Amino acid sequence: MSDDPPKLFLPPISPAAPGALYDQIIAGLKREISEGRLAPGSALPSFRQLAADLMVSLITVKRAYQELENEGLIFRRQGLGTFVSGDGRERSRELKLAQARRLIHEAAREAREGGIPEAALPRFFTDTLTQPPLPSSSSSISSSFNQPPQP
Repeated sequence: MSDDPPKLFLPPISPAAPGALYDQIIAGLKREISEGRLAPGSALPSFRQLAADLMVSLITVKRAYQELENEGLIFRRQGLGTFVSGDGRERSRELKLAQARRLIHEAAREAREGGIPEAALPRFFTDTLTQPPLPSSSSSISSSFNQPPQP
């Protein structure tokens, strides 16, 4: 049995992708933790190993690990390494749900500013979720949401 850290399945980290490199690492590790692929107590790669694997600077990995430690998802033990916290999976899910709530509020604000009345927001969200995602640059919104709901 090996004590090597598990192989991570992080998406490619790229300066061309949205977000800072360390944010991309954070998002990938949070996903691994919340989906249970990194179990509580699992060892993470060392700073140097992950930096080499992802072809990013050591400082980028250190910053990502520090943010995750500040959020309580991982912890470090001097001389032993970095590990997933016992409640890392639950904590990661809590953080993801909080982020989802922030995004929903932001989406509601954008929809209201786009002319959708408050009363039509639930239908707008329901209808939107049943359709394929729009490309990021698209700004077309069905005009039917600008009408007040029918009694």
